[in-house]
Amino acid sequence: MGATAAIITSMGLIAGLTQGENAKASIITGLLIVAIADNISDSFSIHIYKESEGATSKDVRSTTFGNFTSRLILALTFILMVLFLPPLTALIVSSVWGLLLLGILSYLIAKDREAKPIIMVARHLLIALLVLAGSKFLGNLILNHLHIA
Repeated sequence: MGATAAIITSMGLIAGLTQGENAKASIITGLLIVAIADNISDSFSIHIYKESEGATSKDVRSTTFGNFTSRLILALTFILMVLFLPPLTALIVSSVWGLLLLGILSYLIAKDREAKPIIMVARHLLIALLVLAGSKFLGNLILNHLHIA
């Protein structure tokens, strides 16, 4: 659950902020906020949900920690790409990386559920591509047409 959110959110942020002034600083700031603030919020929500289900304390802690850790590590991989690559290259590399990770994750979930992997992978990649396209569109719209100062 957390891994998917980290992947898609990171790709969307990079796509939406790539063309602006100080793109690297904006993207890294956004990714750090997602890696920490949004991650804590999401992990806490999962923590409360698991408690409400009556899960054991050990299960609640392991689920919360697992979610937080996986999201943090994934966000850091995207931050490293943005840090060390030019913005456009970072967009391309991070998109490929994110789609690859999402495809692998979707495949493993499909196999675990005994579902058809190709359908699940295709559906999840389509959703990720829609997020990328929408984020890129919004970034361009704001930068080129709304003239927000």
